[in-house]
Amino acid sequence: MAISLQKGQKIDLTKGRAGLSSLVVGLGWDPIKKGGGFLGGLLGGGGAQIDCDASVLLLNEQGKLQDSKDLIYFGNKQSACGSVTHTGDNLTGEGDGDDEQVIVDLNRIPSHIHKIVFVVNIYQCVSRKQDFGMIQNAYIRIMDRSNNSELVHYNLTDNYSGLTALFPGEIYRHNGEWKFNAVGQGTTDTAIKEIAQKYI
Repeated sequence: MAISLQKGQKIDLTKGRAGLSSLVVGLGWDPIKKGGGFLGGLLGGGGAQIDCDASVLLLNEQGKLQDSKDLIYFGNKQSACGSVTHTGDNLTGEGDGDDEQVIVDLNRIPSHIHKIVFVVNIYQCVSRKQDFGMIQNAYIRIMDRSNNSELVHYNLTDNYSGLTALFPGEIYRHNGEWKFNAVGQGTTDTAIKEIAQKYI
Protein backbone atom coordinates (compact mmCIF):
# COMPACT_ATOMS: atom_id res chain seq x y z
CA MET A 1 0.00 0.00 0.00
CA ALA A 2 1.33 3.43 -0.97
CA ILE A 3 2.32 5.92 1.70
CA SER A 4 0.64 9.31 1.23
CA LEU A 5 2.95 12.21 2.02
CA GLN A 6 2.39 15.82 3.03
CA LYS A 7 4.49 18.73 1.76
CA GLY A 8 8.02 18.61 3.20
CA GLN A 9 7.88 14.98 4.30
CA LYS A 10 10.74 12.62 3.44
CA ILE A 11 10.68 8.85 3.16
CA ASP A 12 13.18 6.03 2.55
CA LEU A 13 12.69 4.28 -0.77
CA THR A 14 15.42 1.61 -0.75
CA LYS A 15 15.89 0.96 2.99
CA GLY A 16 14.26 -2.37 3.74
CA ARG A 17 13.69 -2.94 0.00
CA ALA A 18 16.96 -4.56 -1.04
CA GLY A 19 15.68 -5.58 -4.47
CA LEU A 20 14.28 -2.17 -5.44
CA SER A 21 16.24 -0.87 -8.42
CA SER A 22 13.85 0.36 -11.11
CA LEU A 23 11.22 3.02 -10.43
CA VAL A 24 8.40 4.57 -12.41
CA VAL A 25 7.74 8.17 -11.37
CA GLY A 26 4.25 9.22 -12.44
CA LEU A 27 3.17 12.85 -12.62
CA GLY A 28 -0.43 13.90 -13.12
CA TRP A 29 -2.60 17.01 -13.33
CA ASP A 30 -5.96 18.13 -14.71
CA PRO A 31 -6.95 21.46 -16.26
CA ILE A 32 -9.70 23.19 -14.28
CA LYS A 33 -12.86 22.99 -16.36
CA LYS A 34 -14.20 26.38 -17.46
CA GLY A 35 -17.90 26.98 -18.01
CA GLY A 36 -19.24 26.90 -21.57
CA GLY A 37 -21.57 29.24 -23.43
CA PHE A 38 -21.63 33.04 -23.19
CA LEU A 39 -20.37 33.22 -19.60
CA GLY A 40 -17.63 30.71 -20.38
CA GLY A 41 -16.46 32.98 -23.19
CA LEU A 42 -16.36 35.96 -20.86
CA LEU A 43 -14.47 34.01 -18.21
CA GLY A 44 -11.91 32.61 -20.59
CA GLY A 45 -13.55 29.27 -21.40
CA GLY A 46 -12.42 27.53 -24.59
CA GLY A 47 -8.89 28.97 -24.37
CA ALA A 48 -5.74 27.17 -25.46
CA GLN A 49 -5.07 23.76 -23.95
CA ILE A 50 -2.69 23.84 -21.00
CA ASP A 51 0.40 21.85 -21.97
CA CYS A 52 2.37 20.90 -18.86
CA ASP A 53 5.79 19.35 -19.35
CA ALA A 54 7.60 17.13 -16.86
CA SER A 55 11.39 17.36 -16.76
CA VAL A 56 14.18 15.92 -14.63
CA LEU A 57 17.42 17.51 -13.39
CA LEU A 58 20.27 15.22 -12.36
CA LEU A 59 22.35 17.17 -9.84
CA ASN A 60 25.78 16.50 -8.36
CA GLU A 61 26.74 16.72 -4.68
CA GLN A 62 26.98 20.51 -4.94
CA GLY A 63 23.43 20.67 -6.32
CA LYS A 64 24.67 21.59 -9.80
CA LEU A 65 23.82 20.41 -13.30
CA GLN A 66 27.20 19.13 -14.47
CA ASP A 67 26.28 18.38 -18.09
CA SER A 68 23.52 19.54 -20.43
CA LYS A 69 22.64 15.86 -20.99
CA ASP A 70 21.71 15.66 -17.28
CA LEU A 71 18.56 17.63 -18.12
CA ILE A 72 15.89 15.19 -19.28
CA TYR A 73 12.81 16.65 -20.96
CA PHE A 74 10.73 16.25 -24.15
CA GLY A 75 13.73 17.36 -26.25
CA ASN A 76 16.20 14.96 -24.55
CA LYS A 77 14.29 11.92 -23.34
CA GLN A 78 17.17 9.92 -21.87
CA SER A 79 20.17 10.72 -19.70
CA ALA A 80 23.59 9.95 -21.20
CA CYS A 81 24.08 7.16 -18.62
CA GLY A 82 20.71 5.61 -19.49
CA SER A 83 19.52 5.74 -15.88
CA VAL A 84 16.62 8.16 -16.47
CA THR A 85 14.13 7.91 -19.34
CA HIS A 86 11.19 10.22 -20.08
CA THR A 87 8.43 8.16 -21.71
CA GLY A 88 6.91 11.02 -23.73
CA ASP A 89 4.99 14.27 -23.76
CA ASN A 90 1.27 14.60 -23.00
CA LEU A 91 0.02 17.80 -24.66
CA THR A 92 -3.29 18.31 -22.85
CA GLY A 93 -3.41 16.68 -19.40
CA GLU A 94 -6.72 15.07 -20.37
CA GLY A 95 -7.66 11.58 -19.19
CA ASP A 96 -7.19 9.57 -16.03
CA GLY A 97 -3.93 8.26 -14.60
CA ASP A 98 -0.42 9.65 -14.99
CA ASP A 99 -0.01 12.36 -17.60
CA GLU A 100 3.72 11.79 -17.93
CA GLN A 101 6.06 9.14 -16.60
CA VAL A 102 9.78 8.92 -15.95
CA ILE A 103 11.64 5.62 -15.52
CA VAL A 104 14.55 5.71 -13.06
CA ASP A 105 17.08 2.86 -12.86
CA LEU A 106 18.79 3.43 -9.51
CA ASN A 107 21.60 0.95 -10.25
CA ARG A 108 22.69 2.91 -13.33
CA ILE A 109 22.83 6.36 -11.75
CA PRO A 110 26.47 7.54 -11.78
CA SER A 111 28.11 7.97 -8.36
CA HIS A 112 28.52 11.75 -8.86
CA ILE A 113 24.73 12.23 -9.16
CA HIS A 114 23.23 12.84 -5.73
CA LYS A 115 19.80 14.27 -6.47
CA ILE A 116 17.07 13.70 -9.08
CA VAL A 117 14.76 16.72 -9.19
CA PHE A 118 11.35 16.54 -10.88
CA VAL A 119 9.91 19.71 -12.43
CA VAL A 120 6.63 20.46 -14.19
CA ASN A 121 6.31 23.69 -16.17
CA ILE A 122 3.67 25.12 -18.52
CA TYR A 123 4.73 25.25 -22.15
CA GLN A 124 4.41 28.76 -23.68
CA CYS A 125 2.87 30.00 -20.42
CA VAL A 126 3.61 33.67 -21.17
CA SER A 127 2.06 33.84 -24.65
CA ARG A 128 -0.91 31.72 -23.54
CA LYS A 129 -1.32 33.64 -20.24
CA GLN A 130 -1.49 30.41 -18.23
CA ASP A 131 -0.38 29.50 -14.72
CA PHE A 132 -0.84 26.68 -12.21
CA GLY A 133 -3.95 28.33 -10.80
CA MET A 134 -5.60 26.78 -13.89
CA ILE A 135 -4.48 23.27 -12.88
CA GLN A 136 -5.96 20.95 -10.25
CA ASN A 137 -5.34 17.43 -8.89
CA ALA A 138 -1.56 17.63 -9.39
CA TYR A 139 0.42 14.76 -7.89
CA ILE A 140 3.65 12.80 -8.03
CA ARG A 141 3.83 9.09 -7.25
CA ILE A 142 6.56 6.47 -7.25
CA MET A 143 6.07 2.85 -8.24
CA ASP A 144 8.26 -0.24 -8.11
CA ARG A 145 8.65 -1.00 -11.82
CA SER A 146 9.10 -4.74 -11.20
CA ASN A 147 5.49 -5.19 -10.03
CA ASN A 148 3.88 -1.74 -10.61
CA SER A 149 3.07 -1.42 -6.89
CA GLU A 150 2.75 2.18 -5.73
CA LEU A 151 5.24 3.03 -2.97
CA VAL A 152 4.67 6.76 -2.42
CA HIS A 153 1.95 9.24 -3.40
CA TYR A 154 2.01 13.00 -2.85
CA ASN A 155 -0.92 15.25 -3.80
CA LEU A 156 0.01 18.91 -4.31
CA THR A 157 -2.76 20.81 -2.54
CA ASP A 158 -1.32 24.36 -2.24
CA ASN A 159 -2.67 27.28 -4.26
CA TYR A 160 -0.19 27.78 -7.11
CA SER A 161 -1.98 30.71 -8.81
CA GLY A 162 0.45 32.99 -10.64
CA LEU A 163 3.19 30.34 -10.64
CA THR A 164 4.40 28.73 -13.86
CA ALA A 165 6.76 25.97 -12.67
CA LEU A 166 6.29 23.32 -9.97
CA PHE A 167 8.82 21.21 -8.12
CA PRO A 168 6.65 18.30 -6.91
CA GLY A 169 9.43 16.16 -5.47
CA GLU A 170 12.98 14.83 -5.60
CA ILE A 171 14.85 11.56 -5.04
CA TYR A 172 18.20 11.88 -3.29
CA ARG A 173 21.04 9.83 -1.80
CA HIS A 174 21.36 9.63 1.97
CA ASN A 175 23.78 7.31 3.80
CA GLY A 176 23.96 4.91 0.88
CA GLU A 177 20.18 4.73 0.44
CA TRP A 178 17.72 6.59 -1.80
CA LYS A 179 15.03 8.77 -0.24
CA PHE A 180 12.12 10.82 -1.58
CA ASN A 181 11.30 14.38 -0.54
CA ALA A 182 7.80 15.82 -1.17
CA VAL A 183 8.87 19.36 -2.17
CA GLY A 184 5.67 20.98 -3.49
CA GLN A 185 7.25 24.37 -4.29
CA GLY A 186 6.27 26.66 -7.17
CA THR A 187 8.23 29.35 -9.03
CA THR A 188 7.63 31.90 -11.79
CA ASP A 189 10.18 30.36 -14.18
CA THR A 190 8.69 30.33 -17.66
CA ALA A 191 10.71 27.58 -19.41
CA ILE A 192 12.77 24.53 -18.50
CA LYS A 193 15.94 26.19 -19.86
CA GLU A 194 15.39 29.10 -17.47
CA ILE A 195 15.09 26.61 -14.59
CA ALA A 196 18.19 24.67 -15.68
CA GLN A 197 20.22 27.89 -15.85
CA LYS A 198 19.87 28.28 -12.07
CA TYR A 199 21.67 24.98 -11.51
CA ILE A 200 24.69 25.63 -13.76
